[in-house]
Amino acid sequence: MASWFYASEGKQQGPFPEGQFRDLVAQGVVRPDTLVWSEGMAGWQKAAEIPGLVGGGGAPPMIPAGGPPMMGSGGYADGGGGGGVGGAGSLAVDFGILEFTWRTLVLLIGSCFVIPVPWLFVWYTKWIVSCVKVPGRPNLSFTGNAMAIVPWFFGFIVLAIAIGFIGSQLLSNLLFIVQLVLYWLLVKWMVANLASNGQPLGLSFTGSIWAYVGWNLLFAISIITIVGWAWVAAAQMRWFCRSIEGTRREIVFKGSGLDILWRGIVAAILCSLIIPIPWVYRWIMNWFASETILAPRGSQAAM
Repeated sequence: MASWFYASEGKQQGPFPEGQFRDLVAQGVVRPDTLVWSEGMAGWQKAAEIPGLVGGGGAPPMIPAGGPPMMGSGGYADGGGGGGVGGAGSLAVDFGILEFTWRTLVLLIGSCFVIPVPWLFVWYTKWIVSCVKVPGRPNLSFTGNAMAIVPWFFGFIVLAIAIGFIGSQLLSNLLFIVQLVLYWLLVKWMVANLASNGQPLGLSFTGSIWAYVGWNLLFAISIITIVGWAWVAAAQMRWFCRSIEGTRREIVFKGSGLDILWRGIVAAILCSLIIPIPWVYRWIMNWFASETILAPRGSQAAM
């Protein structure tokens, strides 16, 4: 009899005997979109993708015995080790509205006091990363330490205050470039600190500083076209995904500029009403995640 595991809130649950696992399916604990794993499977899959597992009709398929679901490096079984897992699939984001609301309010209110910002940022990032579901790596986590960004943050604050006293337009433009450089360093640091089961994934962001600055300047300029920013944002997302290395799978963003444009307009209208903001934020994040595909290198999905 096969033993089963499933992913819930970024954590691996199990193993469960086949009979108990079927009860979890019947109770709705394991849903069609829940990531599951059993002996002999190359990687984690959605329950709906496994014939006979959900939707009634017969017992879950018998799968030949194989290796354990987790590897020594902290990743989930991919039949090949290294920095990635096998198989294709899209990301997903799942979080409760109430939790999002109180955490966001704490972040916003705490940021008004300036000094707690690095610690609040890391605290919030750890939570939001744990809400991201990755095929084959359901318990994603963030291991960054706030002290790593304290020098960047307070250095920028001091620089901004100094330039504000001087009042030079040239220096103000220079401050904008410095800000972009710090954001680039932040992105590299965040990607490098993604982990699975508490173990580093070994990912790295290889996009150059010049490309990063160029994309952000292009986005700023595209705002004057009213609609062009959406196509720039889509192209920038594709560049960003291509610039993440350390995984066997290619990270591909499939969303189009038109998709981003109409969703951006709807989001702006709804957010102006204040109350729908948490739902809008989750909707937008889920869409961006669903359009971010992990595909075997060289596959049609990655082209």
